[in-house]
Amino acid sequence: MQYKRIVIKLGTNLITGGSGSLDLKVMADLTGQVAQLHHRGHEIIIVSSGAVAAGRDLLGIKNKRRDIPFTQVMASVGQNRLMNLYYGLFLEHGINVAQALLTRSDLTDRAHYLNARNTLLALIDLKVICVVNENDVVCTDELGELKFGDNDNLSAMVANLVDADLLVLLSDVEGLYTADPQHDPQAKLIPVIDSIDNKVEDMAGGAGSARGTGGMVTKLEAARLATSSGVPVIIAKGSLPGVIIEAAAGKSTGTFFTARDNKIESRQRWLLSGLSCVGRLVIDKGAAAALRRQNKSLLPAGIVEVEGSFKRGDVVDIHENGGKKVGSGIVNYSSDDLLRIRGEKSGAIADILGYKYGDDAVHRDNLALV
Repeated sequence: MQYKRIVIKLGTNLITGGSGSLDLKVMADLTGQVAQLHHRGHEIIIVSSGAVAAGRDLLGIKNKRRDIPFTQVMASVGQNRLMNLYYGLFLEHGINVAQALLTRSDLTDRAHYLNARNTLLALIDLKVICVVNENDVVCTDELGELKFGDNDNLSAMVANLVDADLLVLLSDVEGLYTADPQHDPQAKLIPVIDSIDNKVEDMAGGAGSARGTGGMVTKLEAARLATSSGVPVIIAKGSLPGVIIEAAAGKSTGTFFTARDNKIESRQRWLLSGLSCVGRLVIDKGAAAALRRQNKSLLPAGIVEVEGSFKRGDVVDIHENGGKKVGSGIVNYSSDDLLRIRGEKSGAIADILGYKYGDDAVHRDNLALV
């Protein structure tokens, strides 16, 4: 199978060759593969790490500080170096490049989300390869709202944003193993994963490397987000010869995560992305079954718990009692209202609140299921 529109994430450890500075030879090989695909008619967006590492190298700083102000300074210095390299490497192949720096807050607002989508799609139409990175210079995770946290998750958001046919996560690991291959010689690479369950999550192990911010855990998070909206994912070792060409051709490489049978509509992807989520509803098993099997709206009667503070029209996650996520949706009532009417029949809403915005807590047209 050939994939036409592909988002490729390049990790810090990959493009530095495991060193503390950007490796021009490695980057030239990767961009050369992307250029081949581009000239064959494939549509490529790159999500690239490496700005912070480039900044450290340019300033000759070897310490491992990770506090936010220091990281933002390193990103500010290094982002220019990173883009200059991409510009020069793609220029050798006659390809123009663009840069897009995004923060989580850029995609939480529906209008901003659409603006970002329209810009990226316009660049694709103009046959420009866009290099996307998180805007580390201005974003912060102090409030838990503005940062994607790593470029694995950012790449999944971008794949959803542009209706990609494939997301390729390239780093210094070959894929997901049954155990940590550095400690278990019996560990085996898993070629295909159809569902990311607890067993798969347990195989992912701990966090990432000293230079990067991602690890296998964040790659699984990204894979879950992308596959839930119809985008298959490959996790592979970026140093393997021709790995990007192989992935685009649908050949076996790394670990392949199968997607849902069909892509879901853009608005549903935005809801499921979690970017705008400000609260959570916990529902009973009967309500969960009605949503999943009967395409019903969520009624107040099925709500067991209301978590967070939100207004009418906000996006909330919906979980079955016990923890499993059912989906996300836009609420018809505020958190204060839902706390008062949870577990009640819809006919009692007006009597309890003194007003009524409808029978549904979340209408099925404003609901996206995982």
